[in-house]
Amino acid sequence: MTASTTTPPSAASAAPATSPGGPSAGLAMAVVAMSAVQLSSALAVPLFDRLGALGTAGLRLAWAGLLLCAAVRPWRGRLARRDLGWCAALGLATAGMMVFFMLAIAHLPLGTASALEFLGPLAVSLFGPGRGRWAWTVLAAGGVLLLTEPWHGGGADLVGVAYALAAACCWAAYILLTQRVGDRVTGLGGLAVSMPVAGVVGLLVGAPSLWGALDWTALLVVLGLALLSPLLAFTLEFLALRRLTVSSFGTLMCLEPAVAVLAGLVVLGQTPGLAPAVGVALVVAAGVGATRAGARPAPDGPSPA
Repeated sequence: MTASTTTPPSAASAAPATSPGGPSAGLAMAVVAMSAVQLSSALAVPLFDRLGALGTAGLRLAWAGLLLCAAVRPWRGRLARRDLGWCAALGLATAGMMVFFMLAIAHLPLGTASALEFLGPLAVSLFGPGRGRWAWTVLAAGGVLLLTEPWHGGGADLVGVAYALAAACCWAAYILLTQRVGDRVTGLGGLAVSMPVAGVVGLLVGAPSLWGALDWTALLVVLGLALLSPLLAFTLEFLALRRLTVSSFGTLMCLEPAVAVLAGLVVLGQTPGLAPAVGVALVVAAGVGATRAGARPAPDGPSPA
């Protein structure tokens, strides 16, 4: 919050200019969110044979939208029409991000797909505000190269690569739109509006895969995955973006491929080689460096939700 003009100078200088917890809390939220995303993604892979990648993604989004809408009840607040538009755009980006990533990991190892998807946040960090980002971004890019090992022939599935790059574009849009919505709408009202939009889009896309394949067991399993991601993960990311700059958050997301490699190893048995292990060290170093100047100024004029 911005100090009023009547606050004494000493009090004004002591007043925090960032969200509670500052960049340290934002770092913790982002790490937990990334872990939830990758764990739920790894656990979702065995469901593809039954529900399909589109059906699994759509059902997860639908569960998350329903639960978040019921918990926050955004209809009790009053949002400006422009804010509703931003929330709807965020919902479309959220749906695209999850749907394309689910399609990507149906064709590629989890770590490779996540590393390619990371190109979206990497682009945000390259072109975002702030000084000193280039060194950490270059370090993160080196980590991504080691994780993907593009110099090995025999090739990556081009369809999977295309899906991962589409997810990268949606992820970049998600970062920018999440911060815009978080600045304009207090609390979780913006997320509670955007997630049902994502759920509707996901169900429309995944309905053909779900037809005739659903039962109570599948519904409950996907409910558990939805609680991890997108519900827990996106809520934490939404809050983290109130404590970090867009550029810092984008660079911090370089940890995502490393977390994906670990999840792939533990859950799916996808063992990384030496180069991916070195890549993990590089992206961790880049993530630590990104948080050094990660606090962002308080937004102006949020509308009530």
